Amino acid sequence: MVVVSPRIDLHTHSTASDGTDTPAGLAAAAAAGLDVIAITDHDTTAGWREASAALPPGLTLVPGAELSCVSDDGRGRPISVHVLAYLFNPDAPSIVGEQRRLRAERRSRLRAMAERMAADGVPIDPDELLGALPADAPAGRPHLARALVDAGLVNSVDEAFASYLGSGRGYYVPRSDTPVLRAIDMINDAGGVTVLAHPLAHSRGPTVSLETIAEMAAHGLTGIEVDHPNHDQPTREKLRALAAELDLLPTGSSDYHGTNKDIPIGAETTDPHAFVDLVSRATGCEIVAGVAE
Repeated sequence: MVVVSPRIDLHTHSTASDGTDTPAGLAAAAAAGLDVIAITDHDTTAGWREASAALPPGLTLVPGAELSCVSDDGRGRPISVHVLAYLFNPDAPSIVGEQRRLRAERRSRLRAMAERMAADGVPIDPDELLGALPADAPAGRPHLARALVDAGLVNSVDEAFASYLGSGRGYYVPRSDTPVLRAIDMINDAGGVTVLAHPLAHSRGPTVSLETIAEMAAHGLTGIEVDHPNHDQPTREKLRALAAELDLLPTGSSDYHGTNKDIPIGAETTDPHAFVDLVSRATGCEIVAGVAE
């Protein structure tokens, strides 16, 4: 008898943040090849209800979010890091307040970048750009990148970041994110669990030191994302050894964004034993199973 392990993708995005699939469409996309999917939109839980309602039989949803954080890189420099938070109470006052602040900050940042472009003659309308987004959606650079693609200025979202939106470009505006240890505290206090997303994805920009990850683990971090499209094999082996050393759960995920990236859903997955352990540590909310009508 052949036993088939469940396929589990714990990092995906919908139109509630910067993906191109609606939350319902995300569930439909996952149904073709996954057993478990986490919805982890940036700094929002707005897609949870729609994704839960759209679950087909046999698919389980893990409610989550990807938190925008800042951390010392271990060399005296503050850098951007992302924390995947799962199964927390979305109504915890500290989380509601911080997500509201981050969404407002993201919108003002996106407007500032669009206004800089418009002032330089780039055919981007800030009002049109922001007006096309839901009022509670976390606006981000991918939305501006997509507008640049639609305007015919670049051929892809990646090219938009390289040519216009990267931190070394004149249109870039920094943002004020949550200190990473505070984010870990907030999620733990809300009954959730935390995983450091793509921790050594050097192609995405500066990364934290292994010593900094150890500090996060000592502070209550639950896991690290080991199998990610931006990690090569030596990096995965290094992170897997680090997870074992620090008693962190290793996860795997696609970081799916629909057509905004060329990575298919389910491209990377999480070991079922690590998933069961992750869920067992959370008390803030529950996984949602799709059932037949």
